[in-house]
Amino acid sequence: MRLAFLILLLIHGTIHLVGFVIAFYSTKIPMQALGISKPIGTLWLIAFVMFVVTASQFFTNKKWFYIAFIAVCISQILIIMVWKDAKYGTIANTIILLVNISAFENFRFNKMVQKESATLFDKIEINTASVILEKDIQHLPEIVQKWMKNSGVIDKNNIASVRLKQKGLLKIKPNGKWMPFRAKQYFNLNTPAFIWSAKINNNSTVYALGRDKFNNGKAEMLIKFLGVIPVVDEVENYKIDSGTMQRFLSEMCWFPSAAINNYLQWEHVNNTSAKATFMYKAQSVSAIFKFNNEGEIICFETSRFFGGEPDSKKEKWVVDIVDYKTFNNYKIPYKCKVTWQLKDGNFNWLNLEITDIEYNISEPYK
Repeated sequence: MRLAFLILLLIHGTIHLVGFVIAFYSTKIPMQALGISKPIGTLWLIAFVMFVVTASQFFTNKKWFYIAFIAVCISQILIIMVWKDAKYGTIANTIILLVNISAFENFRFNKMVQKESATLFDKIEINTASVILEKDIQHLPEIVQKWMKNSGVIDKNNIASVRLKQKGLLKIKPNGKWMPFRAKQYFNLNTPAFIWSAKINNNSTVYALGRDKFNNGKAEMLIKFLGVIPVVDEVENYKIDSGTMQRFLSEMCWFPSAAINNYLQWEHVNNTSAKATFMYKAQSVSAIFKFNNEGEIICFETSRFFGGEPDSKKEKWVVDIVDYKTFNNYKIPYKCKVTWQLKDGNFNWLNLEITDIEYNISEPYK
C-alpha cells in the first residue's frame, strides 16, 4: 500500500503540470477556455513541486504531512477553478487528505508516547551499587526464593528500569479473529509505573494504535482506530486501575528482582504456590503464582474485572507460561498465553512473545 500511495502522489502531482503547460506553452488551447492565466499556471507548477516533495518525504519516512496538506489545499482550489475538466482530481485529493490526517495523528500519538516514556525514565534512579544477595530474599516463601535463584537474580544489580519489545496475537472477542501486534513497554520499578504502546493489526492497512499507562497508582487505556478515531479511552476508572495493577504484578516474571520491593508482600500457599499482594497508593491486588519443582513460574492466576463498565464483574484471569529464554543473564518466561476463564468457556485473548528486553537502561528505544 505504501507503493500504491507513492505512485498516487507522483501521478497526481505530475498531472498538475498540464495546467502549467497550458498557461505558458500551449498555443492551440486559448487560456480563456480553461481559465488558466500565467499566474494561475504558476500555482499549478507549485502544486506539482509540492506533491513531488511530499512523495520524496513520504518515501524517506520524513514528516511529509505538513507539505501534503498545503499541496492538497492548493490543488483543490485549482481544481474548483477548472471544475469541468479537473473534477476527478478531487478523488485523489480526498485519498491523500485522509491518509495525511491519519499520518499526522499517528505522529502526534507517537510523540505523546515518546514524551510520556521520557518522563517515566527521568524519574528512575539506577543504583549500580545495589546488589541482591541471598540474605535479601530469605524472608520470602521458599518457592519464591527458588524462583529468584533460578532466574539468576542473586549477585546482580537490583533492577530499577526495564525496556522491552513484544510481538504476538490478540483478539477482542471470543469469536473474533486473531490480530498480530508489535509493542514496546517501559517499566519504572522503584515507584511502580509502566507505559505500553502497540500497533495492532500491524501488517494491515486497517490497524489501531494502543497505549496503556500506569502511573501514580492510576491507569489509562487509549486505543485509536487508524491512529485517529478513539475506540477506547479509559481514565479515572478504579476497575481499570485494579486490572492494570494485576497486569503489572503478572509481568513481574520478566524482572524477578522486583519481588523484594517494599510494595509487594508474599505468603506461602503450598510447596509450589505463593500469593503475592501488590499494595500501592491505597490500593491492593493479589494473585497466585504457581511454580514447578525447578522453581520456574508456570502460571499466574487472579480475579480481575472483565472490562471497566459499571456492570463489569470479576472473572478468573490466567497467564500460562509457554516457554523460557535467557536474556542478559536472566532466565525469564518469554512466551505466554493469557486467558479469561468465563462462565461460557475459556477466552484465550492474548499470546505474546518477548523479542528483546534490557535492564537498568536510562532511556526509551530510539
